[in-house]
Amino acid sequence: MIRYYLHILPILFTITSYAGTLKGKLLEASTGEPALGVVIYVEGTNLHDISGLDGSFSISNLQKGSYRLSIRHISYAPMQKEFAIDGNETVRLDLTLEAAESLKLDEVAVTGKRDGASDNTARLMERNASQVMNIVSGKTIQISPDLTVANVIQRISGISIERNSNGDGQYAILRGMDKRYNYTLVNGVKIPSPDNKYRYVPLDIFPSDLLDRLEVYKALTPAMEGDAIGGAVNMVMKDAPDQFTFSANVSTGYNELFMDRKFMGYEFRSIQSKSPYERNGNQYNATPADFSTAAVNYKLKTPAPNLLGSIAIGNRFLKDKLGVLLAGSYQNTHRGSNSLFFDSETVDTLRGEALTKMSERKYSEQQIRYGLHSKIDYRVNERHKIQFYNAFMNLTNVQVRDVKSTQLTIGGYDPVVGNATLSYSTRSRLTRQQIFNSTLQGKHQLADALALQWSAVYSKAINEVPDNVTVPLTGVMQHFQERKTTVGDASRRWEHNSDRDLSGYLNLTYNTTIGATQVEWTAGGLFRDKSRSNFYNNYQLRPADPFAEYGKDFTDYTQIRWTIQNPRGSVGSALTYDASEQIKAGFIQFKAETKNLEMLGGVRAENTNQGYSMLFPIGEDRPNGNQKYTDILPSLHLKYKPEEHINLRASYFRSINRPGFFEIVPYRIVNEEYQERGNPGLKRAVADNIDLRYELFPRASEQFMVGVFYKMIKDPIEYTLQRDAVRGQDIYYSPGNFGNARNYGLEIDYIKYVKQFGIKANYTYTHSRITTPKSKRIRNESGDLETINVEQTRPLYGQSAHVANLSILYKSQKNGIDAQLAGGYTGDRINTVSQFIDNDLWQKGFVQMDASVEKTFRNGLGVFLKANNLLDTPMEVFMKNTSASNANIPNQDLPGKTLIRRDRYQRSYLLGVRYKF
Repeated sequence: MIRYYLHILPILFTITSYAGTLKGKLLEASTGEPALGVVIYVEGTNLHDISGLDGSFSISNLQKGSYRLSIRHISYAPMQKEFAIDGNETVRLDLTLEAAESLKLDEVAVTGKRDGASDNTARLMERNASQVMNIVSGKTIQISPDLTVANVIQRISGISIERNSNGDGQYAILRGMDKRYNYTLVNGVKIPSPDNKYRYVPLDIFPSDLLDRLEVYKALTPAMEGDAIGGAVNMVMKDAPDQFTFSANVSTGYNELFMDRKFMGYEFRSIQSKSPYERNGNQYNATPADFSTAAVNYKLKTPAPNLLGSIAIGNRFLKDKLGVLLAGSYQNTHRGSNSLFFDSETVDTLRGEALTKMSERKYSEQQIRYGLHSKIDYRVNERHKIQFYNAFMNLTNVQVRDVKSTQLTIGGYDPVVGNATLSYSTRSRLTRQQIFNSTLQGKHQLADALALQWSAVYSKAINEVPDNVTVPLTGVMQHFQERKTTVGDASRRWEHNSDRDLSGYLNLTYNTTIGATQVEWTAGGLFRDKSRSNFYNNYQLRPADPFAEYGKDFTDYTQIRWTIQNPRGSVGSALTYDASEQIKAGFIQFKAETKNLEMLGGVRAENTNQGYSMLFPIGEDRPNGNQKYTDILPSLHLKYKPEEHINLRASYFRSINRPGFFEIVPYRIVNEEYQERGNPGLKRAVADNIDLRYELFPRASEQFMVGVFYKMIKDPIEYTLQRDAVRGQDIYYSPGNFGNARNYGLEIDYIKYVKQFGIKANYTYTHSRITTPKSKRIRNESGDLETINVEQTRPLYGQSAHVANLSILYKSQKNGIDAQLAGGYTGDRINTVSQFIDNDLWQKGFVQMDASVEKTFRNGLGVFLKANNLLDTPMEVFMKNTSASNANIPNQDLPGKTLIRRDRYQRSYLLGVRYKF
């Protein structure tokens, strides 16, 4: 037998060594772009391949001889090509495919629209755009690991995200500019925010599977609203199709966090949506019976698996004049975190920050997110089109935070004998956020050179936080034995706010020719009336028996007896107010094009009238105030095309950032860790922005872009901890204007495909500087502490010097597989600005790794798997100093730094099925 194999091996080696390979690329004749997903087979054999993402193919194990290559595809004319293999060699054939005859119609005009969700469309739109922008296609969103728009947007160059308490992305930070410096659009129309204080929109309210694509504008044109220094985010929702389409998916998954501990929850559907004040009138005195126990009836359980799904259906009717699309998405997920938090106290400049309390926080959060949207368009004729868009987004967040705190004062904690002063706090919070948008638009070609566009918009954002309950307990630890007692005051509060917009847009466009130059003139205007209402009511509760012991007198919070300290609540506070804003804007814009040069420029004027009216106790006058100002915002964008697939861009634009509605209200709020105050004198920020970028699009789905940006910001708005000028010991957190700031950086984008593999990479370097007042605590000659005022230069709040993303892609059309491994890095950035010099809180840089894989079958059915936070990277906040007094405190394991917070979210997994017809 061995002799037989020894004889056969040389024969096999000879056969293998004389096997040849055929390689090549398929290109479209009309565009020169790669032809993707085309089957290439060798007649008379079972050897075949499918063209990859770059149009390439490869067929191996061809023996010596002559062959015929055959290509058939519904979109291309059939092709056959003879070739020969002469021994062990590689033959290369690059072939050009003509469109199928059925697509070459000389007499019939076919109207349709480009697939707005494809990668090729995204790259083409970036290349043809008049300003600097980046786009994520709907197809990329579908196969990505991300479930919300907030998580999708972190993959774009120059963008990092701010996460919520369960580790999900929530807000976008563009080019190192805090979330306040950008605005959010849906189908090009600005939407209001459900936030109870600010303008910025939480992006985690939007399910990603409702999008056709996600656009980020990094430079503004005169036709765009001017209050974005960082940029603007535009969510383009699924559009009415040209033919019948149906798609659906359903998935389930789990978070590893709840494999290690229980989920703490309560029956949130049974809590009282209105306070006793709202139910019974402003003269009513609340009693303990008016407060339901549902919000404090906590249960420990193993949560049900996460459930997610979406559906979309659309078609055209009335001889293709009427297009209709209906889409919906539903996500019910259980998330959370294990958090470690330290309170601190500044001793002096030399000795640093002394930690005074260590808190172990356990968050349990159920998120119910759903979105509905419809798109109807009616083509009256070739010159007139009307469309009607409606969207409703809802995010219900049910959170329980359970905290155990240990005092770290000198002598208060001995880890050897287990003596400590302990405190406990459990908070239940239900938050409902909703955004509704209804937009009626018309496009009219009034003449060959004259067009009119108009929009009428109604939008409303709502935020409700009913019966937010915090119950405190305290106790001691003696020889590691705990004893708990109720102490102090509990609180139950109700909050809700609404933000309503009525907007009208009108643009008129005229095309003309000046010499050999095509010029498009556009003039238009905007009017928006915004009405905002904010309500707050808080009840303070005191235990009827302050010495009742846990485990002896009560075993759960529903058994605690309370007395009401303020029976009518605390409604007449600065948190109950009305606000209004009117924006009047007009612009004139030109766009001139020659063969190689495009120039877009113009000027925009915006008039702002922003005001507030506070609700104080009955019989008192309502404090009110307002701000009025007008801004002139010029811009100019140049695009030079030395070759068809190359752009050289240069742009300048001026933009502003208005104060938030609540920021100019003269309020005072006592929070858990500091007092917060408004600033009626807060001014808008004004910025001059410059961009330069080189763009190369070698293939339809590939790109290489490198650019630099520079921003000079006058009166930037930053939140800082400040000292009361009258009462020197009072420290408060407040917005302010701080001179001038600079922000500049470098962005690189790269997308490349080879056969079935692809790489998407981007890197952003950002450098910013702002100088703000700080306090410095020193010891004088007498040995007493003395506070002096100094100034310190630092980066802008939220700005990371280094942000990078890298995704490795695999796509096999033969096997119907899409897979990717996506990693992102966000460098150190300021989390909270301290009043004291060198005591700012920094968020540590981190790497997040996610993955996804999808298998699609020929019948339109597919299965997919998504995994997030594979590295279980914690979120850590620290100070860049240490103190000798912290030497023996547990968990202080960051060399040369003081750990303030560490949150762990663990991994989450999702498995689902998808169907598309």
